[in-house]
Amino acid sequence: FDISTTTETMSFFAGKSVIITGSSNGIGRGTAKLFAAQGARVTITGRNAEALKVTKTECLSAGAKEADILEIVADVGDELAPSMIVQKTVDKFGGLDVLVNNAGAFLMDPEDGKLCIDTPITLFDQMMRVNLRAVVLFTQAAVPHLEKTKGAIVNVSSVAGFPFATQKAIYYAMTKAGLDQCTVQTAADLIKKGIRVNSVNPGIIETDIWAKLGLSDDQVKKTLDMWGTDLMQIPIGRYGTPEDIGKLILFLADRTRSEFIIGQRIVIDGGTLLMNTLLCSFAQNM
Repeated sequence: FDISTTTETMSFFAGKSVIITGSSNGIGRGTAKLFAAQGARVTITGRNAEALKVTKTECLSAGAKEADILEIVADVGDELAPSMIVQKTVDKFGGLDVLVNNAGAFLMDPEDGKLCIDTPITLFDQMMRVNLRAVVLFTQAAVPHLEKTKGAIVNVSSVAGFPFATQKAIYYAMTKAGLDQCTVQTAADLIKKGIRVNSVNPGIIETDIWAKLGLSDDQVKKTLDMWGTDLMQIPIGRYGTPEDIGKLILFLADRTRSEFIIGQRIVIDGGTLLMNTLLCSFAQNM
């Protein structure tokens, strides 16, 4: 996918103001580059200042102007961070058109043999604060500005929030299920103000989340390659990229292309949820 700027690609978001939380890496960084390539004025935010600089550099390489990228180093889990980030964005760019609630925490207890429910409650609190509470606070802060522009909110959830068990990720799955309900409830409310709310629910994506779980580079590569080549796990035959998710986010953020899509949780997983792995395993061994 070529994100170089052209007259055609610049037209969709030229002059639009966008906030992308958790944009110092992964899906957030990939999405920021795509918005930048299409002429948007982008606020990028994350806890890691050095990683955020890399995102900014890649946005500039994609065609953004220096004045059109706002860097804010912040932890969205902090109570005052959401309102501060929204206000700084409005002060610099004069308004807000799109909010992408992408920042997320995925924490696991590494001790083998423990039941999921024995995972320390402190991990639940940390993930709930970032994965759900921050989304609510960002939404509250953004609504007055998005109402003026008839803007859009795109929440980045996960297939883990769907109604089946996700091994060793009990609290993460709970927060994403909560986020899906947040999408539905706010969509029903905010469309009255002309604001569209939708969610993207990715499957297996190549991001640094795996390294943050303590896997070595070699383990990450082996794991992703295993999933990517197992057609019973991912029928398309590869794992996803941040740009795969970013392209869907841009589609949902653009009213001219997706105005009639409201309150949806859109799965983007290469076909994973199509498969009944138990029956597939049975068929393979017949």
